[in-house]
Amino acid sequence: MSNNTQSQPPRDPARIDVEDEGECRYWCERFGVTSEQLREAVHQAGTARDDVLAYLATPATGRTS
Repeated sequence: MSNNTQSQPPRDPARIDVEDEGECRYWCERFGVTSEQLREAVHQAGTARDDVLAYLATPATGRTS
């Protein structure tokens, strides 16, 4: 993971790279989730943005926002 401490837009907006700290922060802010929730969503749904968003919108994931 990079040493970037700021949110940065993704290089590929259709994919989520949780290994890039800046991109991870960007997606966490965008989706209103913690990095743990985002990493679990990517683990379960893959790296496609739309699939991750659908996973996070599923009530069974425990997402509260």
